[in-house]
Amino acid sequence: MKALRVAALLLTLSGVAGAGAVLAGCGGTSSARTPAEARLQREDLVAVSRGLRQAEGSLQREAAAAKIAWPLVADGLPASNTAPTRLAVWTASRMAHAIVVPPPMDEAQARELTGPAAGIAGLFQTFSRLAERGWALIGAAIDEIAGGPAAAAAFARENVVLYIDSVYDSHFDAALIGKSLLTGYRLLGGMKAFGATLPQAEVDALTRTYSPATERLYPHSGVRLGA
Repeated sequence: MKALRVAALLLTLSGVAGAGAVLAGCGGTSSARTPAEARLQREDLVAVSRGLRQAEGSLQREAAAAKIAWPLVADGLPASNTAPTRLAVWTASRMAHAIVVPPPMDEAQARELTGPAAGIAGLFQTFSRLAERGWALIGAAIDEIAGGPAAAAAFARENVVLYIDSVYDSHFDAALIGKSLLTGYRLLGGMKAFGATLPQAEVDALTRTYSPATERLYPHSGVRLGA
C-alpha cells in the first residue's frame, strides 16, 4: 500500500511537470530576435521532426492498444471478472513501455532545444512518461483488487482514478504535438525557410499522426477520486 501511495504522488508530480513543459513550450514559440536565433530554432525543429518520425510507429501501436483498453477503465475498474480488462491494460502498458523516445527529445538533450522544438519535446516527454506509468499502475491496482489484502484493494480502487486520469492526460498532450509542430513551422518561415530539409508535406503528415483524431481517448474518465 505504501508503494501505491508513493506511485500516486509521483504521478501527480509528473502531471505538474508536464503542465510546466507545455507552458514553457508556449513561451518558446515566440519569434526569434536575430537571424542566428531563427536558424538555430529551425535546426532544432528539423531535429525534433525527425525524432517524431522515428517514434511514429511505436506511438501508433500504443494508441491502438490504448483505445482498446481505455473504454474498460474510463469509468473505473469492473467489480468482477477483471481478466479481460487486465489483459487489455497489460497490452497497453507493454506498448507504452516500448514508446521510442528519440535522442532530441530525451531528458538530457531536450534541455538544449530552443524555440518551438522545446515545447514539442516537453509534450512528448510528458506523454510517454504518463502513459507508461499510468498503464502500469492501473495494472497494479487491478492485481491488488483481485488478490491483495482487503485494505490494499480498497485503497487501490479508491485511488485508481489518479492513474486513469494520467493516461487520459498523456494522450491529450500527444494530441497537441501536431498542432504545436505546425504552428512552430509557420512561425519560423514555413516551406520558404525550411525548403527540402522539412517540406510542408512532411509536417502535414506528422500533424495528422500527432492529432486529436489519432491520440485523444474517448470518453473522458467518468470516475472520481474516492468513488
